[in-house]
Amino acid sequence: MNTSQLDRYTLKQYTRLMISFFGCLLVLTLFQYGILYFKGVLDTIWSTSLLKAIIHQIGFTALMGIIMVFPFNFWENLRPRYGFNLVFVLLGIVLIIEAMLIGYYCTTLVPLGSDLLGYSYSDIKITIANSGGLMLSIYLFIGIVILIGIFLGLYRVTSKFYHRISSMYPFTIILFSLFLGSLFTDGKPINQNKTQYLAINLYNSSTEDNTYTSNEEYPLIKNPTVENVLGEYFELKEEKPNIVFIMVEGLGRDFMGEGAEYGGFTPFLDSLSTQSLYWENFLSNTGRTFGVLPSLLGSLPFGKSGFMELDEFPNKLTLFSVLKNNGYHTSFYQGTNSSFDKVDRFLKSENIDFVLDKSGFGVNYQQQAEDAAGSSWGYPDKELFKKSISLPRAEKQPRLEVYMTISTHEPFIPPNQAYYEQEVAKLLKKGNYDSRVENVIEKNDNVFATLLYTDESIKWFMDAYKSQPNYENTIFVITGDHRLIPIPQRNNISRFHVPLIMYSPMLKRTRKMSSVSSHFDVTPTILSMLKNRYELKMPKKVAWMGGAIDMETSFRSTKNIPLMRNKNELKEYISGDNLYTDGDVVELEDNMNVSSSFSSGSKIESQLESFKSMNHYVTSENKIIPDSLAIFTIQKEKFTDSETVWLNSVYDGKDSDKGYFKARDLAWNKKWDQALLLCRYNLSEAPSHIDTKILMGRVNSWKGNHKEAIKILKECIEVNPNYIDSYAALFDIYYWSDHYKEGLELTYIVEENSASAHEIKDKIDRARVLARKAGIKIASKTKLTASNSLAATK
Repeated sequence: MNTSQLDRYTLKQYTRLMISFFGCLLVLTLFQYGILYFKGVLDTIWSTSLLKAIIHQIGFTALMGIIMVFPFNFWENLRPRYGFNLVFVLLGIVLIIEAMLIGYYCTTLVPLGSDLLGYSYSDIKITIANSGGLMLSIYLFIGIVILIGIFLGLYRVTSKFYHRISSMYPFTIILFSLFLGSLFTDGKPINQNKTQYLAINLYNSSTEDNTYTSNEEYPLIKNPTVENVLGEYFELKEEKPNIVFIMVEGLGRDFMGEGAEYGGFTPFLDSLSTQSLYWENFLSNTGRTFGVLPSLLGSLPFGKSGFMELDEFPNKLTLFSVLKNNGYHTSFYQGTNSSFDKVDRFLKSENIDFVLDKSGFGVNYQQQAEDAAGSSWGYPDKELFKKSISLPRAEKQPRLEVYMTISTHEPFIPPNQAYYEQEVAKLLKKGNYDSRVENVIEKNDNVFATLLYTDESIKWFMDAYKSQPNYENTIFVITGDHRLIPIPQRNNISRFHVPLIMYSPMLKRTRKMSSVSSHFDVTPTILSMLKNRYELKMPKKVAWMGGAIDMETSFRSTKNIPLMRNKNELKEYISGDNLYTDGDVVELEDNMNVSSSFSSGSKIESQLESFKSMNHYVTSENKIIPDSLAIFTIQKEKFTDSETVWLNSVYDGKDSDKGYFKARDLAWNKKWDQALLLCRYNLSEAPSHIDTKILMGRVNSWKGNHKEAIKILKECIEVNPNYIDSYAALFDIYYWSDHYKEGLELTYIVEENSASAHEIKDKIDRARVLARKAGIKIASKTKLTASNSLAATK
């Protein structure tokens, strides 16, 4: 026997590797159950569920053993130890992936599935950064080092008790039998291998057959006749009412209203619900924020990964477009970046009159505290409402205002956090919670502290809004975008179960509804009431996913409601009082409880599959409504074939920051036309990317088009009065184009609005010196800053 044969690793070493791999999976499984127990999600670690999890990990180990044995043998026969090293590295990578997926599951209580495909790299980067990105990376690195250390340690230990398996054939049979055995063990997300779950979901999503077989070209088109179920409850005035939506991040029914499982932390909303029209069994159509705007304000289908993720928006009707077409001023307010989930693209397609996001607050507002990684989502809820109230509103024009809160989102850091956590402790002492609920609240006190803060912020807003024009002619609609993710759920419908409140000074009487409706029903119902009272210009046909909200006070479920869990995961469907979820059919009961599963699910599963096909068809083929019914047809940037080829060669369109940096490099190399072309393309995908807009302004000025440059940069300052780069660029252009008076005016505006004015002190001083030399004087500082505030609301 030669040396190479002696050095070759055999089945003995391979089996030891697989035993060590399973040992690491077992450690990760125990870690998962321990974390969930510590968070109060589980009552005990040692359970039947843990046993099933171990069986599934054995099955996954067997599957990996079957797959890896072939490359192991091939490379070992080719070069000694190559096969062993290859399999060791591959198994190590799988363990790292499994650890990351378990960490995700312990945080969200939902396994990462095919929804991974629906998020852009920039969205994932923002989410991680604002959920403790740096610390998460450090902990992850430490965890990976420990995990690989355990892997190596177990491999060494196995040499002491391993008994040689003499041939490949029986060993393969053993592995295959173990794998088959795990398939017959009932699996739920908690006890399934997370890597296997992700792989299966990715495969199913990518191979799903969405063939549309109907002959209807526009299957959603119907007459706009929706029953006016709200009219009798409102004393509507001669003038059209203002409509104000507040979409509260994570506001699930489990946290608000009578009988809430985790009640007591939204006292204002609890009280408001008793003075309003209140639906206690309402549903968000998506289990994450990405779907709330299209569903609530548009009654729109989902598309493959959420409506706002569509590469090109189809023609559509929404509450924004219909009311704007009827004289309403439309606006949207949030404290974080509007580019996240591509909200800015959706709003641009609706020709929104005014958008406030993280970039537009200015120096007088305090951002949410940074997490351990030094990252902040943006401005907390009360700051959002204060900024909104500070903006002027027209006396005579009706308004549609839409707010999206952010505070009740990871990392749950409310202002004055210690105070609110003390309030949580006081409520726990006074409350009559059972031991399990009390345990969850104690271990997630920052989450419940944030709920208290957000509830107080909404109370402040509702009080402050009384001073706004035509408050007495305003209807407020408050709902959750989905249920808070980190808190344990009762069942699969819980993440969609949200409250809906309609409050108004014009309300004649209150009413509590226990019947089931969804966000799909809100826009059709509101428009039906307005159309019945006013002469609205309405399309001859509509394509709403929903209809009239159910006003029945007792519990009942009569609608067909698709529910999209995550991007790419459409696994729930309500048909009447039956819920199809992950292959099971359960019956909906009072308070959105569910019965035990039963088997007659073929009909409702067929309904879900039909919906998926229709959903894919209408969104991918622009078949929601025809051009003739669209109020605002989508004005997408046009690029020639040669421009498209060039753009695709330099930028993949997936990360707007990369697109900006590439355009900047082109501009610095004086390739100005190409830089402007890439800027246009970048802004067509990410309209709120302000650095790209500023670059467009600079490049236009470098080409001698100062007038266009000034226009672009003024728009940047109006949208984001705090961002210093816009001022820096505009100062330069005023200097190059001898606009000394405008430069002097800008010095007052930047000092009033930007906390970073000191960073461009040289440009400010230059502008004042040039104005003084030219003998230029201007009006008072007060008048200039006031006019700027007005400009910011355009």
